[in-house]
Amino acid sequence: MKYGFIIDNRKCIGCHACSVACKTENHVPLGVNRTWVKYVEKGRFPQVRRHFQVTRCNHCENPPCVEICPVTAMFQRPDGIVDFDSGRCIGCKACMQACPYDAIYIDPETDTAAKCNYCAHRVEVGLEPACVIVCPEQAIIAGDLDRPGSRIAELLDEQTVRVRKPEAETHPKLYYIEGEPSSLVPTAARHEAFYLWSERNEELHGGGAAYPADSPFVQPDVLAAYDVGHERPWSWRVPAYLWTKSIGSAPLLLPALAAVLGWIPANRIRDEILALVALVFTTVTTLLLITDLTRPERFLRILLTPQRRSWLVRGGFILAGYSTLSGLFLLARLADWSAAAAILIWPMLAAGLEAAVYTAFLFAQCKGRDLWRTRLLAPHLIVQAVLTGAAVLACLPAAWGATGRTRALAAWALGICLALHMLIVLEEVVMPRGSVNSRFAARLITHGPYRLLFWAGSILTGVVLPGLLLVLSRSNAVPLMLAGVLAVAGLLAFEWCFVMAAQKVPNS
Repeated sequence: MKYGFIIDNRKCIGCHACSVACKTENHVPLGVNRTWVKYVEKGRFPQVRRHFQVTRCNHCENPPCVEICPVTAMFQRPDGIVDFDSGRCIGCKACMQACPYDAIYIDPETDTAAKCNYCAHRVEVGLEPACVIVCPEQAIIAGDLDRPGSRIAELLDEQTVRVRKPEAETHPKLYYIEGEPSSLVPTAARHEAFYLWSERNEELHGGGAAYPADSPFVQPDVLAAYDVGHERPWSWRVPAYLWTKSIGSAPLLLPALAAVLGWIPANRIRDEILALVALVFTTVTTLLLITDLTRPERFLRILLTPQRRSWLVRGGFILAGYSTLSGLFLLARLADWSAAAAILIWPMLAAGLEAAVYTAFLFAQCKGRDLWRTRLLAPHLIVQAVLTGAAVLACLPAAWGATGRTRALAAWALGICLALHMLIVLEEVVMPRGSVNSRFAARLITHGPYRLLFWAGSILTGVVLPGLLLVLSRSNAVPLMLAGVLAVAGLLAFEWCFVMAAQKVPNS
């Protein structure tokens, strides 16, 4: 058994009866939608045609929202319906990032994730979904795709159909007969400040999607005449989390390795300060993640009732383990237990690198944000962690264990990491390849609303000026410290652009 939908665009008249029926049947609040109808007009007068697209959850065979959900609030039933349990949801909004179709929203009344669930309560008693019943043209066909002789199975065999974003490899079970490509591809149509019956909603929480007038991805003579907006799921706390996690994950890495190799002497005070930095910033990282939940009082469910395929769960355990090891190492150093500290530092450093890099695997599960799914993200996060570790080392005063050799080590590491960071940024953002979505997001960074923060903040402040200071400072304390501060500030600017721009790309 495998339930799915077919939308017959030969019959759809864009009446919105399906949207109204869905809201009524499922008590969907104002401002959010489980199903909606998008209008796209294509051509030039008088040769213009309006295309309708009924849009909702695709009930994918390989649903990314189920894989990423940390508490099994999103789940796939044996009949193929992708359903949700609001009683379990913690409001992490990861499912919204994983969905390539903008099908999931946060219910403003329950602060939990919701979406089309195929009217599962009706299906269980032998009824069809509400949208199917009310459609005056019978343009929405629902049923078991595996059942031979059923209307939906016959249509699927007889007609040429399209799906949205097949490249996402979710294997969606929402098919369109005569689906118009300029409507199915979210970046293809021009969006103006107003729609047929409304203005574009610019007051969405987080700003919603961006539609630059000069976008090279817009097809000629294609206008979105009616659409609905979607909020940006993750707030400022997520770029801040990436930044604090970079600072907290590897401050002891360079001095520990350099001390083993005999490049710098061991120093107890320096180790205590750097362990404290690791503990404080990792704690702040965890607090940022918790406060970004819409149901923060449920956060312990990640640890107590985890869905172990989710990298949110794995990351939570990694952060907890790293915080514990950092605390134990700091305690051992403060108590002058040298043997214990010598044992603890290596698993602590390994856990710190895991803490730095796990976000790459989390973002890889976000199939709705192609910019984040680059193969270079894992090495980039390690480079960022070492970069911030070098910057912290560069800012240490002499009273806290900084010596000439320590500053020289910090300067060399900072310079190398800045160069690597710049090369990866060039590959990811300035000269992007891959999908239209990733190139759209990259253009928003380099030419769109984030261009000033990117070029002035991330590149000039975060790379060029620190690089010049490193060349001129010759490991002098004050210029080196300033270079470290500027590099870390520039990294924050980059994290902001990287996280926010990807969420500005329309997915529907």
